[in-house]
Amino acid sequence: MSATQPLVTMKGRKDGLVLVMDEACAYHDLVRELKIKLAANTNLYKDGPVISVKVEAGNRYISSDQRNQLKEIIHAFDHLKVEEIQSNVMTLEEIAKKKAQEKIVTIARIIRSGQVLEVEGNLLLIGDVNPGGVVSATGNIYILGALRGVASAGTANDGKDAVVVASIMMPTQLKIGRVISRNENGSDVEMKEKSLVECAYLDEQIGKIVIDQVHTALKKRNRSSAFEKL
Repeated sequence: MSATQPLVTMKGRKDGLVLVMDEACAYHDLVRELKIKLAANTNLYKDGPVISVKVEAGNRYISSDQRNQLKEIIHAFDHLKVEEIQSNVMTLEEIAKKKAQEKIVTIARIIRSGQVLEVEGNLLLIGDVNPGGVVSATGNIYILGALRGVASAGTANDGKDAVVVASIMMPTQLKIGRVISRNENGSDVEMKEKSLVECAYLDEQIGKIVIDQVHTALKKRNRSSAFEKL
């Protein structure tokens, strides 16, 4: 490795910091240079607001222990918070898990009061969710019927990009990722008494779950990929 070619490259961006890791060097050399680079630039982020950090590992596999170690190293510096650690390499187990989370599970039934339906992946429910009924999915939820009960989408990880779509959207509670909203006076979510084929999604700009018509929601969220598999 050339002495002039860094193992860790720091790049500033509008909403944070990007750390680009060399793909070929030994991992312990990478860790050593990361500590040196962060320490040498500590004056850039020791004061002020928290800075979001994205780590790009390229074609290097990063194990769970290594991910935790990288987070510990970065979080040791005040005002730095890891947003994401990206790697192009996955294990067969991780690929299988990702496929399971992306699949669409189709079920035709009515979810009555007291019943709970949980699936791994995206849920396509042909039927109603009555008050007191609960549907939950690690991915998106699509309901060809009335949603009058509880829907929880994006239960895997933070799931903030998940959506809930229903022909009639009148939920008693919605959860997308870690954000929960209830259909009651003073609620933080925009609910409507009457609706037709609407989509609930997390608006990160205001930190709330909002409900809108499907085509409008897609324009706002640029989330057409969530519907391509239907």
